[in-house]
Amino acid sequence: MAAAVAQSPADLELRKAFAEMQMNKIESTKKLRVLDMQIDSLKKSKQRLIITEHEVSNLPPETKVYASIGRMFALSSAPEMTSELKAKQTKVDSMISQCDTNKNYVLKNLKEQEDNLRELVQQKKRDADAAK
Repeated sequence: MAAAVAQSPADLELRKAFAEMQMNKIESTKKLRVLDMQIDSLKKSKQRLIITEHEVSNLPPETKVYASIGRMFALSSAPEMTSELKAKQTKVDSMISQCDTNKNYVLKNLKEQEDNLRELVQQKKRDADAAK
């Protein structure tokens, strides 16, 4: 026979808070993983843009180069290509900073949730000690 143990409302509240915290932590971990992958991908793209821009800038200004546009190539001059690559670098930099901001936001929220749970546990412990 299983003995039924009566649980106090405080225990149920703590269990609910712990379960919610675990779910939030799992979701936050997934978000952080995705953000890390995005940041890595953007950094690789930026590195490729820097190398390409360096190589194109070493060409004489009258040199014609081809820019990849989807599945086709467009003819342009080396200075035009250099300016386009610099603009893309700026765009990638802003995307990286946005991902970093999102990552810091997720980390901050996770820490805040942990602190709130810790505070709830301490409050319940104080209430239980005061009831004795």
